[in-house]
Amino acid sequence: MGKRARERTLPDNEAKAVARMLRVSPQKLNLVAQMIRGKKVASALADLQFSRKRIAKDVKKCLESAIANAENNHDLDVDDLIVAEAHVGKALVIKRFTPRGRGRSGRIFKPFSHLTIVVRQVEAAA
Repeated sequence: MGKRARERTLPDNEAKAVARMLRVSPQKLNLVAQMIRGKKVASALADLQFSRKRIAKDVKKCLESAIANAENNHDLDVDDLIVAEAHVGKALVIKRFTPRGRGRSGRIFKPFSHLTIVVRQVEAAA
């Protein structure tokens, strides 16, 4: 008598993973996300491994989660996966103040982001 399972929103040849509340601005995260869009997952993992951006480690973790979801939950072949989508969303922004000169204060914004990665199995070109 549990809750009924939701219908699957993705096609059968896709799997996704979501990383929420990443402590980086969406603009900076999108620079890393666009680096892996459309690539094969092995190539995307290699790019993230050697990227100098701090957030690349979290993006790599999310991509590995999407690959694991594809392999374990949806029985997809890991060698045929590509990064179909990698999109970034805005989360909350924490606002802080810091003292400035002459009795004033300056605003500091600490933004957070969401990252969604969708991997798709493509047939090997034969």
